[in-house]
Parts: sequence; C-alpha cells; structure tokens
Amino acid sequence: MSVEQAELFALFAAVFAMLFWGRWRYDLVAFCALLVALVLGLVPTEQAFSGFGHPATVIVALVLVVSRGLLNSGAIDIITRRLIDAGRSTAGHIAMMSGVGAVLSAFMNNVAAMALLLPVDLQAAKKAGRPIRRTLMPLSFATILGGMVTLIGTPPNIIIASFRERALGAPFGMFDFTPVGAAVAVVGIAYVATIGWRLIPKGDGDDAPAENLRALEGYLAELVVPETSKAVGQEVRDLYPVGDEDDVAILGVIRNGKRLGGFSSTVVLRAKDMLVVEAAAEDIDRFRGSLGLEFFGERPSEEAAAGDLSLMEVVVPRESRITGRSAISIRLRARRGVTLLGISRKGKRFSKRVRHETVRAGDILLLLGTADRLPDVTNWLGVLPLAERGLNVTQHRKAWLAVGVFAAAIAVSAFGLLYLATALAIVVALYVILDIVPIRNVYDHIEWPVVVLLGSMIPLGVALENVGGTQLIAGEIVDLASGLPSWVVLTALMLVVMTLSDVLNNTATAVIGAPIAVDIAARLDANPDGFLMAVAVAASCAFLTPIGHKNNTLIMGPGGYKFGDYWRTGLPLEVLVLAVSVPVILVVFPL
Repeated sequence: MSVEQAELFALFAAVFAMLFWGRWRYDLVAFCALLVALVLGLVPTEQAFSGFGHPATVIVALVLVVSRGLLNSGAIDIITRRLIDAGRSTAGHIAMMSGVGAVLSAFMNNVAAMALLLPVDLQAAKKAGRPIRRTLMPLSFATILGGMVTLIGTPPNIIIASFRERALGAPFGMFDFTPVGAAVAVVGIAYVATIGWRLIPKGDGDDAPAENLRALEGYLAELVVPETSKAVGQEVRDLYPVGDEDDVAILGVIRNGKRLGGFSSTVVLRAKDMLVVEAAAEDIDRFRGSLGLEFFGERPSEEAAAGDLSLMEVVVPRESRITGRSAISIRLRARRGVTLLGISRKGKRFSKRVRHETVRAGDILLLLGTADRLPDVTNWLGVLPLAERGLNVTQHRKAWLAVGVFAAAIAVSAFGLLYLATALAIVVALYVILDIVPIRNVYDHIEWPVVVLLGSMIPLGVALENVGGTQLIAGEIVDLASGLPSWVVLTALMLVVMTLSDVLNNTATAVIGAPIAVDIAARLDANPDGFLMAVAVAASCAFLTPIGHKNNTLIMGPGGYKFGDYWRTGLPLEVLVLAVSVPVILVVFPL
C-alpha cells in the first residue's frame, strides 16, 4: 500500500466515522474532507470542485426542482387522493401506499416522494385510528425500493450511470435499472405489506404521533365558487362527501356579500357564491382543488402570478395592530395586498365573515400573499409567524400540464433523443416560464446539502481510483473469494456495499463502490455491468439504521422510532434483496 493510498483510506475512514457519529452534518464532513485532500495533494487543484459540475450533481438538483413543480401543480394530489380509504386494513393500506410510493419514487427523487406522501399517511392514520409507526416505516422502505426502478429514482443510480459513461464509454439508460429494480421492489413491497410491518416494535406513544403532527385544526375560511367550478349547480349537501373525504366541514354559503342562514344545505350554488368551511390549511387547499374553487384574492390579475402566492400561519399577540380589529377595518388587502383567508380560534366558530370578524389575541390567522410581501406585512401587523410547515398554494389547473411536460422529457430521454440532464433542465425552464415553479423560489427547492455532499465526494472517489485504492479493495475481495464462482464475488461485493450504505449516505457509498465494481470485473474478466448494477442496488439498500437514507431519517420523529427499531424489519428485507437481485442480475447482465 502506497503512502497516498494509506492517506486516502485514512481520510475515508475518518469521514465514515464522522458520518456514523452524526455530530456534524454530512455535507460539512464531506466538504472538510475535500479540503484536507486538497491540502495533502491527494486531489489536484484543477479538479478541486469538478464534482459540483458533475452530471450526477446537476441531475439531482434538477430532479428536486421538478419534484416541487409536480407538487405545486397538484399532480401528486391527483394521483393519491382517490387511493386513500380509512376503512382498509393495515396490510391493505400499506400495500396501497407502498405501491403508490414506489411508482412515484421511480420517476422523481425518492426523498421528495416520501416527503409528499408523509402527510397523506399521517392523515390516513388519524382517520383510521391507527398507530402511525405501523405504516411509516413500510412507506419509507417502499419509496427507497421504488427509486431503484429507473435512472432518476435515486442518486446512486445516477452516479452509477455517470460512472459507466466515464469508464465504459456509455451510461446506463433510463430503464436499464428496471428489470432488477422492479423485481426487488415487488418482492420488497410484498414483504413490508404482509410481514415487515408486524415486526416493528410497539412504541409508548403509538396513538400520539399522527395526532400531534397534524396541521393546526379549525380554520374558518371562505372559498370562492368560480363559473368553472364543479360545485356550480349543485346543492351544498351534495358536496358533503367530498368534504368528508378531505376532512373539511362545510358550514354555510355567502351570497352577494351576505351569509345565508343555517348550514344552507339545500342551497343550489351559483358562480361567485362563497363557501364557508372549517378545516386545516392543507385540507382547505385540497378541497379547493377537488371542486375547482378559489381562494379570495388568488386571481393572478389581482395580485401576482399564481405561482408566486404563498400561505403563512401567524399567531396574534395582545399588542398586535390587528387585535380587536378586523381585516376589512384595517384594509389589509387594499393597503398591503395580503388576504386573510382563515381564522383558528381554539375550535370556536363565529357567524361573521372572516374578513369582518374581530380578531382576538391568541387567534391563529391564515394569510395569503406574495412571498416577498408576507414578511413585511407580518411585521406591520405585529404578529408572530408560526414554524414553517411548507404550506403551498396548489395550482390545480396546471396539474396535467406539469405532468405532460415531465412525461415528454422522460420519453425523449428514454429514447435517447436528449441527454437526461438536458431534458430535465428544459422541464425546469418550462415550469418557470409557465409559473408552476416561481423563478424566485427555484433555488429554494434544491437540497443544497446533497449537492455539497456529491460535489465533495466525487473528487475524493476519483482520487481513490487514480491512486489505485479501488484496485486494492477489489483485489482483497477477489482474493477472499479466490476459486469461487463470479456470482459469489458479486454477492460479497453487495454485502460490503450494503454494510457501508447503512452507516453512510447512499450517494457517498455509490461513489466509492462504482470504481471497485469495475476493477473487480476486470480482474475476473467478467461483464462490468452486472457488478455496477449490484452496487446500484446495494447502495440504495439502507434499511438497518435511520442514518443510511434520508427517508428513514425523515420518519424517525413522526413515527416515534428508536435507532434500534429499523433493523428488525430491515434485516430480513436486505436478505430478501440479496436473494432476489443476484439471480436477476445474472440473467439480465450475464457475467
């Protein structure tokens, strides 16, 4: 072992230890490791920041922006809203949610897919009275499995494809991962839906997380009925099933500026009527999309482009400017361009219109306005913003447009007409032009810690390869399996990469494992594609700990999980992945 090899191995060991310790964030650890490598001369100065321009880094950033566009447009809601049924058994619910999660994560970043489905699962658990810890872990595992199915589903696949292009002259295509990834996903989902969820230990607060993490309940709000709404011509009581599905209570109707008596259940709705509803902010937005309703003040011609509108929740202190006054009396919308959409008052209802209701200290207000105007207005009002919960003004009219643009990009990339990064960049540009993702928010939706991690680890992985470190590791694996068939070496490689992935970020594991796979294949005079595919699968299989994959970290708090809860369900799953993936790899990519 050379001095440079020893230094790089020591540096990687230190990175692994720091990441496992978890004291400092992974992007800081990776970036500091890159700086150390530069100071020691292990990475040439001219290659110092080459990782930030690497195709893998660019694609990951673009996928996150596209994912936000699909969320903003309501496309995700269209896919999931009809699939949730509180009457399903736990196994049936897990099977359904896992299937949806796997499909979504195959075509968008699997972390984004998990983030989108997390509130859906919380809502379903609340409706069914089911411990949320029973379903969140299976959902996390399913989204991880689904990411293996296509090139863009998970960063390790992107990294492996990019490395293949550099090492062998051509990258893996969009669906080259599908035969192996789909087989693993199907078996894995069947396992978590039938056996896996039963292995999750019971927690002290099984019934608490779903309830505690629900959005604030009880906003009284008003929704405008436009001419194009499905509600036009229907009696109010005909909308009750939709309201029940979206957890929205319909309390009455406002017509010509006056609230009609009672619940107005038999009133036939007309264009320009307003529905008085009570629900959480997310549920109001979903109900609005279900019936084609509008927030008051949402029309682009009135304020700004629809995509630039944001929702903000604020609490009213006693000394606030609006305490003891109404939104209409201080001319909140006329003077400041911000609309008071709803008021939450500890579950109490009131008969006045929202904008005419006198605001009290302790009320929670739901405000609608442009992202640049809301902070100034909150300061002017003297109210206190609540913790950011990612509330979104969904543009339901653009859902199919967003899906069509994205599907077209995937199609042209799959047929080799455009490079994937180029196709995704065009999608992002169109989303901005079409106001699906406002230009001011584009960079907000890129997960910069992941970008820094990739940009820092890629030069280190290249350096390890350049000094012969990967050949050394490959040689050790081959020597240990000397005289055994190639498939045994393949299995050993997967075990090593799986182990690393459970304690490291999966992107870092893929960066390290890719050159090792090619070196092992060269030593065995075998097809390198099979070994690269093995690394792609194994790098994504982080089911034993909450730190190996972000989805597992994401559910730890809401599910009330402990560090040691994951391996009970995850260990059998990793064994299943090995048992399924190795034979399929041997068939699809013969060694």
